[in-house]
Amino acid sequence: MAGRAFKYIGFIALMALPIVAALLLLSRKPAGLSFRPVPFIALPGWQTDTLADALPALRKSCESMKRQPDARRLPGAALGGTMADWAEVCAHILTAGPNDDLRRFFEEAFQPLEVSLGGETRGMFTGYYETLLQGSEHQSERYQVPLHMKPPELVSVDLGAFRPDLKGRRIAGKLKGDRLVPYYDREAISSGAIDGRELELLWVDDPVDAFFLHIQGSGRVLMDDGRLVRVGYSSQNGHTYTAVGRQLIAEGEVPREKMSMQAIRTWLSENPDRAAALLNSNASYVFFRLLEDGDGPFGSANVALTAGRSLAVDRNHLSLHVPVWLSASYPDPASRSGDALPLNRLMVAQDTGGAIRGEIRGDVFWGFGDEAEEIAGRMANRGRYWVLLPKPLATRLLEDRAGG
Repeated sequence: MAGRAFKYIGFIALMALPIVAALLLLSRKPAGLSFRPVPFIALPGWQTDTLADALPALRKSCESMKRQPDARRLPGAALGGTMADWAEVCAHILTAGPNDDLRRFFEEAFQPLEVSLGGETRGMFTGYYETLLQGSEHQSERYQVPLHMKPPELVSVDLGAFRPDLKGRRIAGKLKGDRLVPYYDREAISSGAIDGRELELLWVDDPVDAFFLHIQGSGRVLMDDGRLVRVGYSSQNGHTYTAVGRQLIAEGEVPREKMSMQAIRTWLSENPDRAAALLNSNASYVFFRLLEDGDGPFGSANVALTAGRSLAVDRNHLSLHVPVWLSASYPDPASRSGDALPLNRLMVAQDTGGAIRGEIRGDVFWGFGDEAEEIAGRMANRGRYWVLLPKPLATRLLEDRAGG
């Protein structure tokens, strides 16, 4: 989570040739989405959602866009246009009150576009949350698991700066002479590859809690002196994310229909001799930073996330900051029998994630607390979405695609 920029980028740009191989490996163009205009009445639940609940998320994105140059494109896929394309609708959103007729405003100013891939409109939607850990500023017999801050030698490269077809894709590594080489993977770091350098931000008492913090991207830590501090994503080691749950399914350890975060925790507690190997099979490793008091967890759009209204998407296919109408379902937190509740609401694409890959794919941020953890841990539900674009931008997008 969170946007990132590194001082070594200018130096790396001078050494494009050593990373040509990496560029070639990542050069496959993602499959293109199709967009079909539909009326708002076609959106399931459009008349019943409390749109004012989405105002905090909408405003955070509009405030961020307002600070950017008009000609700058929205982060992610090109369909979101430029900041200028959103100026008029954002001016209204930033001044709207909770009792304003937001439904009428959206119907007048926006065009819903049904998203599909090869005629398929449905995909997978999961959930994430802000987790709670127990920690300390100092290593002790109880607090043995470090949360690391970003090492100064870690370099992130925006591949889109080298080739337009790689827009939105990044690699990370470290300099070795005049070459960029892969950074340490999770197993190497867990085995001490960066020990002794005072890179420990905090120490926590549970390696499994720390692992899930890496997946969630942000959390709160109850310190041994009674303070509650927030930590958030700072950077990532550049290695590909591997879902350990998928590996447990492939190995026949957990049935697919019973897979959840809770099932993974249970397996780890019942198989302590195999736990480290499973966790290390996910080579991706996240580095953290302390968040100031009052800051919420920040998404890749560099805005604080809003519980129940912020959505993580694959930025290779969607633009960040864009409103999205989501129609899916989520686990009933009061039920243990797999009951699901309908989820039809206005969301805002404000985050990305290592596991969020695919054209019709999303991750709902559920906030903090036991209920958020229960929902997010069990959510893996089919659904669909529509992007909501300002009408002039939607018209231009459809005309460009018709002409291309």
